[in-house]
Amino acid sequence: MGRERFEELVGEALDEVPEELLALMSNVVILVEDDPPPGEDLLGLYEGHALTDRGWDYAGVLPDRILIYRNPILRICHSEEDVVDEVAVTVVHEIAHHFGIDDARLHELGWG
Repeated sequence: MGRERFEELVGEALDEVPEELLALMSNVVILVEDDPPPGEDLLGLYEGHALTDRGWDYAGVLPDRILIYRNPILRICHSEEDVVDEVAVTVVHEIAHHFGIDDARLHELGWG
């Protein structure tokens, strides 16, 4: 699957996130990259300061980043339908980190 189609799927996954939730996201960008850093086995990554960790001194910082890694997702999927599902799960997972939800809680909720 080419990068353009993969980016469309990320956009479609974002379209499925409730507007009320997206409206609460602050100072964050969502990007597609082909691969994670060398030695990392990741499908996505949240880099930044979760909303729950931001205090009165949070100002003038670069946007947080949600990175969705195309090649690792494509490697574990066998069909475009699998890619659609995995992209949606990965996007939700990384957005949850933006809201301060950790991996343990996501697993409890069935998202990982």
